[in-house]
Amino acid sequence: MAKQLKNLLVYRIHDQALRRLAERHVRGRLVDIGCGTKPYRELLAPYVTEHVGVDHAGSLHGQDQVDLAGTAYAIPVPDETFDSALCTAVLEHLEEPERAIRECCRVLRPGGVAIYSVPFIWHLHEQPRDFFRYSCFGLRYLLEKAGFEVVEIKALSGFWVTFGQLFVYNLYRLNHGPLRWLRVIDAVGLVIQGGSYLLDRVDRTEQWTWMYMAVVRRPVR
Repeated sequence: MAKQLKNLLVYRIHDQALRRLAERHVRGRLVDIGCGTKPYRELLAPYVTEHVGVDHAGSLHGQDQVDLAGTAYAIPVPDETFDSALCTAVLEHLEEPERAIRECCRVLRPGGVAIYSVPFIWHLHEQPRDFFRYSCFGLRYLLEKAGFEVVEIKALSGFWVTFGQLFVYNLYRLNHGPLRWLRVIDAVGLVIQGGSYLLDRVDRTEQWTWMYMAVVRRPVR
C-alpha cells in the first residue's frame, strides 16, 4: 500500500497520457519491451489483438508475465512481426539505448508505432543498472538516428509535480517506527502530491518534467 501511495500521482499522470496516445496510435499485435509484470495489459487491451511481453531472465520483476525470453537488444522474432510497441521506463537501464531502439524498429512493420516513456529528472533506481536520463532533444536525436519518425514528444509534468514527487520519495526514508504505524508519512505524501498536481496546472514549467513520453513511427518505404 505504501509503495502505491508514495507514487500515486506520477503513475496516474503517466497512465492517463499512455491511454490517450494508445487510443490514437496502438493497434494489432503489440510487443511490450521490458514488460516486467505487464502492468499495462488491461489498459491496452481495447486497442490490441495480442500483447506480447518480452523480458530477460534476470528481470527484477519475475517471469510470470513474460511471453518471450529475450532482451531489448535481441527480440527473438523475425523482422516486421508487430504492429505496435511499448517501452516504458526501460531506456535509462540500458547501456546501449540506440541499439535497443534499432531492434524495436526492426520488429515493427512499416507504419508501425512505438510508445516510449523515459525519465528526465528522477532519482537513482534499480541500481546499479541505472545509466541515463533524457532531455527531449537527446531523445529525439536517438529515435531519429535509429530510423524512426517522431510523431510527438510530450512532457508529462512541470516543476511542481517533479519537485513534489521527489520530496515525497525523500520523506519515505523516514517511514519507520511510530510514523509508519500511524501512517503519518502516507498522509503527508498524499497532501503534497495533491498540492503539487494543483500547482502544476497553474504553473506548468515543462523544462522541469520528471518524464517524457514519445510516439514514433517506422517509416513506410
